[in-house]
Amino acid sequence: MMQIETLHAFARDAVQASLTSFGALSKGAGAAALEVTDYARTSFEQTGRAVEALTGARSLDAAIAAQGEFLRTSYEAFVARASRVGTLATDTAREAFAPVETLVSSAARAP
Repeated sequence: MMQIETLHAFARDAVQASLTSFGALSKGAGAAALEVTDYARTSFEQTGRAVEALTGARSLDAAIAAQGEFLRTSYEAFVARASRVGTLATDTAREAFAPVETLVSSAARAP
C-alpha cells in the first residue's frame, strides 16, 4: 500500500511541475512575442524616417550618409533586440525546467 501512495504523490507532483513549467513557457512566449512586436514597430518607424531622409537628400553624398546611418542604427537595434530575446529565452528555459529538475532530483533520491 505504501508504494501506491508514493506513486500517487509522485504523479501529483509531476502534474504540478508540468503545470508550472507550461505556465513559465507561456509567460516567456508572451514576453518574446511582445519584444518582437515592439522591434517590428520601431524598425518600421526607423525605416520610414530613413526613407524621408533619403528622399530629402540634396546630393549623392547626403544620400550615402543617410543610408549609412540607417544601416548602422538598424544593425545596432537588431543586435540589442536579439540579445534581449536570447536572454529572455534563456531565462524562460531556466524557469520552465526548474520544477522538472526538482521533481527528477527528488525521484532520484527516493528509496
